[in-house]
Amino acid sequence: MTYARKPVADAGIGVGIADDPASLSVLHKPGCAAAIWRRHIPSQAKTWLEGLDPSQLPTGRQMVRPDGVRHAVRDFCKRADTPLGDDLDWLQNDMSMLAEMFAQVMSARVLRLRLDAISTNACSRFHIDAVTARLVCTYRGSGTQYGISTDGRAPRRVFQVATGAPILLRGTLWPEDPPSGVLHRSPPIAGTGETRLVMVLDPIFDPDNGP
Repeated sequence: MTYARKPVADAGIGVGIADDPASLSVLHKPGCAAAIWRRHIPSQAKTWLEGLDPSQLPTGRQMVRPDGVRHAVRDFCKRADTPLGDDLDWLQNDMSMLAEMFAQVMSARVLRLRLDAISTNACSRFHIDAVTARLVCTYRGSGTQYGISTDGRAPRRVFQVATGAPILLRGTLWPEDPPSGVLHRSPPIAGTGETRLVMVLDPIFDPDNGP
């Protein structure tokens, strides 16, 4: 695991880079506003995802325990008529693995799961989410964009997370430090014909109050 202070060209100041999921705990280090697991989707699964009709991409929202994410994703896929097979099994298992990992990093027993198929400029303004922390993983299409801002304006230099690489982002409710200068957004894709598949996870510390 490396902590990105010097190699700004690779990640940006205040962004931790992990080569394995265990190292994503770097998010808790002082001054680290985000963490990225440097990985790629297997080529076979990537080809399968890109070949799906947008209507077959699973979407949905559910508050669920980490060990229930696979079942929730399976239900989303069933509703979308996502084709069965080894690639779908990989997708469900991978999303479940990321949920278990994120829950461990955040010490959360419940997560808010969201799967979105995006073909517009949704959330295309740079911002910090009003959550404790958030995991975003783009499984198809362009990855999340982020940058450093000291005045709340759009960053001058924009980085883009690789497809399949999860990024963990501190939100405005992070307890130890004030909001950081790392802002993020969905890449603007309206009119390009691209449809992204994005998984978002938020930790829920008071399930009785709901999302």
